[in-house]
Amino acid sequence: MFKYKRNVNELRTKASLWWPDDLKKQNALANIIPLLIKTQDDFLRLIVLSKNQPFQLFELIQAANYPANLFLKHLVILADFGGEPIQRLGSSFIDIFPKDKLGYYFDFIWQEKTYRYRFKALPVKGLKNNKLAIDGEGLLSERKLDDLTCDMIALLLFASTSDYADQAGLGACEIGVMLGDEDALIKFVKQRYIMVSRITGGATANSLGQLAQSEIVNFLQDNLDDTYKIIKNGSIALSGYDKKDGMPFDLVIEKGNRKVGVEVSFQVTTNSTIERKAGQAADRQQLMHNSGYQIAYVLDGAGNFQRTSAISTICNHSDCTVAYTLAEFNVLADWIKSAL
Repeated sequence: MFKYKRNVNELRTKASLWWPDDLKKQNALANIIPLLIKTQDDFLRLIVLSKNQPFQLFELIQAANYPANLFLKHLVILADFGGEPIQRLGSSFIDIFPKDKLGYYFDFIWQEKTYRYRFKALPVKGLKNNKLAIDGEGLLSERKLDDLTCDMIALLLFASTSDYADQAGLGACEIGVMLGDEDALIKFVKQRYIMVSRITGGATANSLGQLAQSEIVNFLQDNLDDTYKIIKNGSIALSGYDKKDGMPFDLVIEKGNRKVGVEVSFQVTTNSTIERKAGQAADRQQLMHNSGYQIAYVLDGAGNFQRTSAISTICNHSDCTVAYTLAEFNVLADWIKSAL
């Protein structure tokens, strides 16, 4: 029979200790989206005003003193041209775009006329979000329009009509085509942000902890059949537990009248949360067992494993203890099936 109840040393060998990169990226996006939603009307006013010639927008950004890195981030989201595509663009730039004695350029079509944009800064080494100040940290500081930002804005606005769009993956960089058509611009931006907002709708607290719980919920929904009910931030009514709403759990999984509770803790720095969970572990398990239910813990993070005594206590009072990895999620799903 598979061993679901691990001690601290067994659990440590399975742990990832540090937040997975994909979760950190989701968290960064979740924290940026509210800022973009808040500033989209100002962004819209600028692009709606830009209708006399394609490069008028640069003058408008400067005149309005609008943060250039924030404007660029809006375009990145609208074109769905983020971190990896930007890095690929930087590394392949000289193989994609033509060059004459005046430097690199690209030709594009706007309102049935052909225009040429000459790059002012590109190519540059190490082109990525933080270099453009459009990552979570970079957006905390407002940046004035500079040559590199101008280059990226031009590409994201107009590159879809260039001969190089397919090579550079810039086919969706089409918002510039709509400059001068106020109704089309407003409709496009509003609809795009409705879709983007849904991406982060599950991260109610915009925190890694909430995202971690959501990842486990999504995994279990994909790996358990419809006879299982999965409740995030649920509770279980227990005999001897004095709160009428029941004992709270990060996740509650039900099948018929049988239930299990799952607690999730991933801390890369030390804090008192794991100590509190450890202090409650014995009573929580006893109350669950008295009512015929079981309890599991997902424990990971370098900070948590610095509290060896607390982790050991939780392991001793858990029916299943797993780390935060895909392989361990499979173990959790198998335990749930056996428990229910």
